[in-house]
Amino acid sequence: FIVSARTSGLRRDASGITLFLVDAKTPGISRRAYPTQDGTQAAEISFAQVRVTKAQALGGIGEGLNLLSRGVDVAIAGLCAEAVGAMDALVKLTVEYLKTRKQFGVPIASFQALQHRSVDMLVMLEQARSMAIYAALMAGEADPAKRHQAMAAAKIQIGRSARFIGQQATQLHGGIGMTMEYKGGHYFKRLTMIEQQFGDADHHLRLLAASGAAIAA
Repeated sequence: FIVSARTSGLRRDASGITLFLVDAKTPGISRRAYPTQDGTQAAEISFAQVRVTKAQALGGIGEGLNLLSRGVDVAIAGLCAEAVGAMDALVKLTVEYLKTRKQFGVPIASFQALQHRSVDMLVMLEQARSMAIYAALMAGEADPAKRHQAMAAAKIQIGRSARFIGQQATQLHGGIGMTMEYKGGHYFKRLTMIEQQFGDADHHLRLLAASGAAIAA
């Protein structure tokens, strides 16, 4: 495991955080696996009197925050790409359903109001795709401030698009969109989890606002 731990300073200090490479079989480490709401797996890892040495430190002692934040930024870029894949599949699934589901003797895809809603889904998908590509390009940015801003902006759009597309897909499918047997709902669950991981839209809006204030100052 790569474990972050405070080795000096106060709780909110930027310095004093160190990353350690810890063998998962080290005495004192216990794990409890559990399923998440979207069907994936997570684990709660507990440490009881686990001892580490300086040789296990990644980077300098007390200088792990920059490495940790870079890892989070790369993870956000990866989540954005995964979300776009799920949104793309959900849009295609919805459009195909509209083409095959009939009402009043015709496919409901022929109804103009539903066509408009489908186009709105596509617009939100392409906005998310653009920001995911931007996040991927900026994941290697050496300037932490620019990289953080890019990831925050991407995560905001991904969250907004994911919620919109998921809600529209559920509504356009009708009752079947709410069933456990239909894959559309599982895409929406995963998108909802992605929206919350590493901070939701509100969290990243606050980060952008704070970074903007810092730049202005």
